[in-house]
Amino acid sequence: MITIDGGQGEAGGQILRTAIALSAITKKSVKITNIRKARCNPGLAQQHLTGVKIAGEFCNAKVAGLKIGSTEVEFDPGEIIYEDKKIDIGTAGSIALLLQTLTPILIFTDKKITLDITGGTDVKWSPSMLYYKHVFWEHLKMMGVSVDVDILKYGFYPRGGGRVKITFNPFKVLKPVNLTDRGEFVRVDVWGVASEQLKRANVVERMVESFEKNIGEKITHRTALYVPSLSPGCSLHAHAHYANAKLGATALGELKKPAEKIGEEVAAELKTSMQSNAAVDKFMTDQLLPFMALANGKSSAKVEEITDHCKTNISICERMLGCKFAIDEREKIIEVEGIKSILH
Repeated sequence: MITIDGGQGEAGGQILRTAIALSAITKKSVKITNIRKARCNPGLAQQHLTGVKIAGEFCNAKVAGLKIGSTEVEFDPGEIIYEDKKIDIGTAGSIALLLQTLTPILIFTDKKITLDITGGTDVKWSPSMLYYKHVFWEHLKMMGVSVDVDILKYGFYPRGGGRVKITFNPFKVLKPVNLTDRGEFVRVDVWGVASEQLKRANVVERMVESFEKNIGEKITHRTALYVPSLSPGCSLHAHAHYANAKLGATALGELKKPAEKIGEEVAAELKTSMQSNAAVDKFMTDQLLPFMALANGKSSAKVEEITDHCKTNISICERMLGCKFAIDEREKIIEVEGIKSILH
């Protein structure tokens, strides 16, 4: 059994998500200790518990320590069984973060499977589902993965209630990627989403107008949505298209935070990514690493920033897969030879 210290590096939930996913794929048993040690409420929260539980169901794992607040989990996987599932996180826990655990396990399916997930689509400390759909999944499609993503209902904190359907199509070999040259700039797209209760205050229009005022680039595609939701909330997502890359940014509404401020934040975040000359934004980098490590060949990425999240995830991938990443701190380029032999 491999022991992973969940208190290393940034000591967050990403360590748990990556370790569990790679354990299921490789069939290597793992013990994760000091889970989320750096957080104000250490241990498993509902979304982490759900991720480990569902991952365990997919691979018929024996799991110990599966309770709210647990700081240690043992995961002993069996054979992966691909099947449709309906999942309710039970709170406004992030659907996107749940998918960080499940996606590496499910992309290698031998038949079409669908997950119908209820939870939070736009919540703090996690990617929004619009970012996941338009940035994260697009990177996996570059690697040959075939998925369909439908956001059926939006869910904000605290009640959640968002609903997303993800369909994984049959797939075998993960292609390597070369994301070192993003190519020519094409356009910027923006999506504003808010609860129906906020329509009278023109929240979406104000977010989008503020973003357009501050981004300083041509906006080709605009989407403005007012949606039914259990809790009031709003979010703004935008991404920049390049010939060979996509860079994304998202910000959420908060109590007493003007809609215009949200637009400013997304514009500032996206402009920083665009000015960096990176082909992978800082939010996507750590999410991409396990897939680079599992690919059928050498992958490279010029990233916006090599964060603590990134370094921690690299160490987990290396420990679980036996691969070795090369990091050029000056050029911000990450490379790895994929460990295809464990899958094929």
